[in-house]
Amino acid sequence: MRRRLGAMTVTLITGANKGLGFETARRLVAAGHTVYAAARNPDNAQRAATELNALPLVVDVADDVSVRAAADHIAREHGFLDVLVNNAGINGGGPKTLGECTGADVSAVLDTNVVGVIRMLNAFLPLLQHSDNGVVVNVGSGLGSFARVHDPERAESRVPNLLAYPVSKAAVSMLTVQYARAYPGLRINVVDPGPTATDLNNRQGFQTVEQGAAPIVEAALLGPDGPTGAFLDADGVSPW
Repeated sequence: MRRRLGAMTVTLITGANKGLGFETARRLVAAGHTVYAAARNPDNAQRAATELNALPLVVDVADDVSVRAAADHIAREHGFLDVLVNNAGINGGGPKTLGECTGADVSAVLDTNVVGVIRMLNAFLPLLQHSDNGVVVNVGSGLGSFARVHDPERAESRVPNLLAYPVSKAAVSMLTVQYARAYPGLRINVVDPGPTATDLNNRQGFQTVEQGAAPIVEAALLGPDGPTGAFLDADGVSPW
């Protein structure tokens, strides 16, 4: 089944039970999207969906079976997906420095933040291709930007030498480029929300979730003539 012109816009957001994911879902519901608010925990997914007037969906991006089941569910319900926002992520249990961060620490973060995005893309690409305007937003970070980490004028350059989380977000940028090249009919971008105060960073960011969600929402609303394979932020296309 292919999405009909004029039909509802179906959107899936991972990690939608709080923070940037919740605020992004709230705005897209307000924009008229049918939003699946996804979370690992069924109770969290249901609570968020109830508050948002969205649909609950259980998705653990670190679990192949869970991701496949979610894709099968949306395939049965709609046969297509218009917007996928890969927002779910972890920081590895705290700001460990290079000397403290173990291989196991890095592997755990990569499995969720990078391989999790790949799991989601591979499972949902067939449904996105059945949309007349398939859009993917991979939530990245300025900490994964080579240009920003090397720019003394940027706050990212003054963050201590962390390993797992910045490495994972740099990898998300490259996988975004590769998928965008492979699927030119879709709009696939990575978005830096900026230093937003969320549970992920112990609320150390200086932006509100409303500010951080703004560029994510903008990227989710891109039309067929919008950019793809780009690194976006609140100011538009940004250097890698």
